[in-house]
Amino acid sequence: MKRTIVWFRKDFRLHDNPALWEAAKEGIVIPVFIWSEEEKREYAESEASSWWLYHSVATLEKGLQAHGLKLFIKSGDEFDALVELLEETDAEAVYFNDRYEPAERSKGMRITAQLESIGKEVQIFHGQLLFNPELVNKLGEPYKVFTSFWKRCMQEEVARPLPVPVGMKGIEQEIETLALDSLCILDKNPWHQKFDKYWKPGEQAAIEQWEQFSDDGMFYYGAERDLISSGTSSMLSPYIAVGNISVKAMWHSARSIYEEVQGTSVQSIDTFLKQLVWREFAYHQLIHFPDITRIPLRKQFLEFPWQGTAEQLMKWKRGQTGYPLVDAGMRELWETGVMHNRVRMVTASFLVKHLLIPWQEGYEWFKHTLLDFDTANNAMGWQWVTGCGIDAAPYFRIFNPFLQSEKFDPDGEYIRKWVPELSGLQVPYIHRPWVAPTSVLEDAGIQMGVTYPSPIVDHAAARKRALEALQQVKGK
Repeated sequence: MKRTIVWFRKDFRLHDNPALWEAAKEGIVIPVFIWSEEEKREYAESEASSWWLYHSVATLEKGLQAHGLKLFIKSGDEFDALVELLEETDAEAVYFNDRYEPAERSKGMRITAQLESIGKEVQIFHGQLLFNPELVNKLGEPYKVFTSFWKRCMQEEVARPLPVPVGMKGIEQEIETLALDSLCILDKNPWHQKFDKYWKPGEQAAIEQWEQFSDDGMFYYGAERDLISSGTSSMLSPYIAVGNISVKAMWHSARSIYEEVQGTSVQSIDTFLKQLVWREFAYHQLIHFPDITRIPLRKQFLEFPWQGTAEQLMKWKRGQTGYPLVDAGMRELWETGVMHNRVRMVTASFLVKHLLIPWQEGYEWFKHTLLDFDTANNAMGWQWVTGCGIDAAPYFRIFNPFLQSEKFDPDGEYIRKWVPELSGLQVPYIHRPWVAPTSVLEDAGIQMGVTYPSPIVDHAAARKRALEALQQVKGK
């Protein structure tokens, strides 16, 4: 009976896992997770998501055990670890699902060539995306506008998701493996312990969250997803980022519901489907433009006159800018590891346009603090907000933080939750406390500049400065 190693890498689930499915169909399955030096470096820069990784591997280990399989845990060079396991188990093949980050794709191809050179079979599957990420337009070029990309994707078939394999067979001999805790994935991250209050990682939790969202929130998603305190956010992004849940399974589930409903529910489901394709568009860009995490796609932005200071950057990170919505978002991020998508846009715009701090600084901070950190999504989002990406926001779009707050958190509920020192203020002053009369501030127990910071920049002056800076690179 054929013995196949299944190498898990950001696809920590049993359902719709093509590598696992094919290996189980052909014989004995030997699952492995490898904690390499590259993984250590990656997660040292993405500390919040290391918490999710640890718990995803732990839940995968339990899930495999329930099906009679043991997850082997190895540390060190991935090729060496795979060769060692091949020899220990007399396995004939290695199967894994592709990753699309430039370094990971290169690694996959390199290890494939190395394994094939010693006579081992290797198969790589597409398990993380809906569509072929290398789609091109009629001119053979990458798509640069989301609308065109969406229309093309709607002409493509999304493969049906695979079920969890039934009757999987594992090896019976004793093979050396490491305990997950011995990898010290969490040792440097004690602040992550607070995430337990907000999240339950893993495949089963992902499925439960999807069922809850698709039973209710998805029907209001189109109309209410920008309302910060509405509760219609799917809360699925961390599960998607690490592969706890299949995007193909969500796509087909949503499409089946789409066929059964009418009216505004159709529009809401369509909006959700577009969000899944927006993620695909991010990977489309990452594959065609692998430097997107560091270099603006609109090259004139290489000459952008950034002026922000290290002190301003630190105040932004800590949620001490004096702009309540911005501060609420940054504090929510630090506490929970996520931030509402509307607020992400506002906080990002504030960093690059109000403070004129390079978008790469924001990219790195989000990489450090986001549980749902995703290389492609993060890079595309920052370039979009800055105006230097392919499908960029118009260069003149500068989010007004207090108008955004009044529109999408009209009662100030979100601000009161995350900026409690302002909780005594009512509308409209909670959105811009610096304009509140002294008597109102005193009644709320607020001293501007003492109990809550004064704005670190004036909005009108910052907007004017940003437009002048953008004018300098326009047309270059």
